[in-house]
Amino acid sequence: MKETYKVTAKKGAEPFVKVTAGQHSIIIDEPKDHGGTDCGMNPVQLLLSSVASCMTLTISIYAEAMGVEVSDLQVNVEGDMDSAGMKGSARVRPGFNKIRVFVDAKTNVPEETFQQVVDLAVLRCPVEDSVSKGVEFDDPVLTVHAD
Repeated sequence: MKETYKVTAKKGAEPFVKVTAGQHSIIIDEPKDHGGTDCGMNPVQLLLSSVASCMTLTISIYAEAMGVEVSDLQVNVEGDMDSAGMKGSARVRPGFNKIRVFVDAKTNVPEETFQQVVDLAVLRCPVEDSVSKGVEFDDPVLTVHAD
């Protein structure tokens, strides 16, 4: 079943961006040393958070399906990025060039068995798949209103 997910990001007079999905919202900002007010994560931290949270949920779902008990699960994600790409350097891409995932679990099965759960989660996690394999982007549709 194909579904379409939607979010809206809006910035008015305030220095941050409010992102809304249905009845939920979060504040996205930049650190003070990057011109923001540090009211929330920056967009690249949010992307890493999406990977971490999706992997955590996917691991939990498949562990339960496989009868594996997990009493504590933590997924840490870190990514390397060269800011020169965002600043216009033609030699450096503006996005992440490497992302690493670290899974720390307290479980009732040996590491080799839990590795099977993690491997399955990597195959089935929609956010990890979108980030690692890329996704097609349409050109932005622009609407301009007179001020």
